[in-house]
Amino acid sequence: MKAVIQAGGRGARLKPYTLILPKPMMPVGELPVIEILLRWLRRNGVHEVHVTTGYLGHLLRVLCGDGSRWDMRIEYTEEKEPLGTVGALDLLRDHLDETFLVLNGDLITDLDLRALLRFHREHDDELTIAVTETLVPVNMGVFEYEKDGCVSAFREKPTLSYAANMGVYCMEPSILDLIPKGVPYGFDDLMYRMLDDGRGARVYRHVGQFMDIGRPEDFARAQELAERGELPMQGAH
Repeated sequence: MKAVIQAGGRGARLKPYTLILPKPMMPVGELPVIEILLRWLRRNGVHEVHVTTGYLGHLLRVLCGDGSRWDMRIEYTEEKEPLGTVGALDLLRDHLDETFLVLNGDLITDLDLRALLRFHREHDDELTIAVTETLVPVNMGVFEYEKDGCVSAFREKPTLSYAANMGVYCMEPSILDLIPKGVPYGFDDLMYRMLDDGRGARVYRHVGQFMDIGRPEDFARAQELAERGELPMQGAH
């Protein structure tokens, strides 16, 4: 199983720290996030990883090397200019010739990747997206109404639930045919294109821990969990 870690972003939400370090190298507890990710991938049976780099990518190469210390093989690509959240896959067309994983380089989770892969293979869709329930409070009264404006329901300051993208995907190589060469292309562009073309995509619901350390609130939460020894995969080798 091959995995692609997307690590080319600038980490604008974590400035000024990311002026010095790329976001995947931000420390959580005693380890940088990318090492937590690599250990998690290795425990889930992944041996081959491609890291897409851009901003301060040379530091990631120095830190992770060829992956041999985790009994993995790590290779790198470099974006000369930002290519978006999935545009960098264009640089890996010759390597991604079977079902593969794609994940953001700034997440921490206890998602079971083997279960995700089994779910993906049980269906014929080209793309499976890991999602987690996210609650969003609305600080106003909310109306539901018919086409003629007649009120059918009212809720005062409700909390809405959404299936939020975790930034972990299982993809088939045919997805690469939808990604233009050499131009920025986001996951949102890919999703809209697939929906417009009627191509199959499916979500896999994760019930467990998930943090996007690119968000300051999640980064602080991850530090608190690390101090208590409750971080997903903490201490794993």
